[in-house]
Amino acid sequence: MTEAVTRARSAPSAQDPARVRVTEIFLSLQGEAAQVGWPTVFVRLTGCPLRCRWCDTEYSFSGGEPMGVNAVRQAVEAYGVRHVCVTGGEPLAQPGCLPLLQSLCDRGLAVSLETSGALDVGAVDPRVNIVMDLKAPGSGETARNRADNLAHLKPGDQIKFVLAGRDDFDWALAWLGRHVLPAGVELLFSPVHGELEPVVLADWIVEARAPVRFQVQLHKLLWGDVPGR
Repeated sequence: MTEAVTRARSAPSAQDPARVRVTEIFLSLQGEAAQVGWPTVFVRLTGCPLRCRWCDTEYSFSGGEPMGVNAVRQAVEAYGVRHVCVTGGEPLAQPGCLPLLQSLCDRGLAVSLETSGALDVGAVDPRVNIVMDLKAPGSGETARNRADNLAHLKPGDQIKFVLAGRDDFDWALAWLGRHVLPAGVELLFSPVHGELEPVVLADWIVEARAPVRFQVQLHKLLWGDVPGR
């Protein structure tokens, strides 16, 4: 449990009726997606209906602390940076995630949502930048992908494929060949940390002339697997 969660823990009130269960709130550099490198406050919500084989945030599956949406927003604003990322687990598994996203947007923050794509994103505030992590076969959760979520994406949103090997890479290219994506949606290919060497994936992308952006997890390069970094 991070200090910010402990300080800002509160029960919902008449002025703060929505609540979420929070694993941690912390300040770091964004390590992935189009916002990579920006100082960012991360709000990690508790719980996830998926069990990806390579998940690196299993500690967020249970526990956490209940907080009112206004208390979460105040904890975020106390850090004094513009970028905030709501993540998990799977943040959309909590009904309170939607009013939380709206509240953060209403304060003029640059808000991103990291979601698996297994849950409906149709009700997400349009001001939020959605980063949808579609599950390749190596994750063990491919059947959870919702193709109907594509219709809700907009320019600036991103689809991320985390790949464990060549089978995942070929699957991702085939998936992209079968689906028409909304204009302006960016595609990201990332290697599973510790399983697929980044240079190998980079070579595959170049050889295939794949219309995707290669990325690695910057925070893993800087701080390793330390939670809350």
